[in-house]
Amino acid sequence: MQNKLDRSFIGKKYNPLIFKVTEERIKLFSKATGQTDPLYYDTDFAKRKGHPSLLAPPTFLTTVAYEQEDPYKYVRDLNIDMGKFLHANQEYSYFLSVYAGDTITMHQEIGDIFDKKDGQLQFIVFKSTYYNQNEKIVAKAKSTLVVI
Repeated sequence: MQNKLDRSFIGKKYNPLIFKVTEERIKLFSKATGQTDPLYYDTDFAKRKGHPSLLAPPTFLTTVAYEQEDPYKYVRDLNIDMGKFLHANQEYSYFLSVYAGDTITMHQEIGDIFDKKDGQLQFIVFKSTYYNQNEKIVAKAKSTLVVI
């Protein structure tokens, strides 16, 4: 059985990450995820539909975390072997749209550590909050990992 995770890490915050949203990134993400809506590919179409520029698909913000040097630093901080966890759940709450030209700042923290089945399964909840260049929250995400 895995050692008990150190719950003193609950609430630990990580350095913010600043990410520039570009048309190219939106188009690549959209293609990779099979998006077909022209709002994600055609800037002129998006503008005709009332958007300021190319619209990012909702799950696009997932890619922001992978722009940092060590996206799994929190896993290493908890001394978890990289081959000993699985992604169990992902939740998003959206508040504002994200567009090409936006600058997104992601704030991250360990939101919770808990166990089930008398400690046989341990879970980490990692929270991310995304702000645009106007310091408005565009989305919040909660990722849950299970340590195996």
